[in-house]
Amino acid sequence: MTTAPPQVPFDATLRDGRTVHIRLIEAGDNERLIAFGAALPENDWLHAESDLRSPEVVARLVNLRDAEHWRQVVAVAPDGAIVAYASARQLPGRSSHVADIQLIVDEAWRRSGLGTIMAGEIVAHAHQIGAAKVYVDMVEEQTAGQAIFTRLGFKLEGQLVDHIRDRQGTPHNLVVLAYHVE
Repeated sequence: MTTAPPQVPFDATLRDGRTVHIRLIEAGDNERLIAFGAALPENDWLHAESDLRSPEVVARLVNLRDAEHWRQVVAVAPDGAIVAYASARQLPGRSSHVADIQLIVDEAWRRSGLGTIMAGEIVAHAHQIGAAKVYVDMVEEQTAGQAIFTRLGFKLEGQLVDHIRDRQGTPHNLVVLAYHVE
C-alpha cells in the first residue's frame, strides 16, 4: 500500500452501490456515535478499545477531536447515521513514531468495502500526525478484520496467547498486525 494523503471529507460508493460520506468526527456527533455503538453486536465489544455505548466515553472522544496526536474518522450514511468509526492515536515517548489504530464497522455495512476505505483513510491520517509505523490488534477470531489489513500490506507481528477475556471469562488470543508507513 502506498500511503496517500488524507482525503476527508469525501463521498464513497461502496461495492454494493450504497454511498457514505467519510469525514472527521465533529462536535455534534455524540448522539450519532452512541447510537452507532448501541447497534453493534455484543461480541464486537470483546475487541473494541472504546465503549461507544457510553455517553462519558463518547464525550471524551468527541472532545479529543482537535488533539494534536489523535485523528478520528467516521462514515455517515445518507440518513445521517454513523456506520463506521476509525481512530489513529500516536503513542508517546520512545514509541512516538508509532500509532495504534482501531476500526469498527456497523454489522449491516460489513463486506461492502467500507472497512477497507476506512482503514486506508485512517492510516493516511496516522502518517499525517507523524507515525512511521501503525499497528492494529484484534482477537484471533476476527479473520475479516485481519483480511482487510493484510490486503493493505499489514504483516503479522505477534500473537499474545489468552490475552483477552470475553464477558463470560473465556480467554482469546490477540494478534498484532503492523505496517511501516515510511
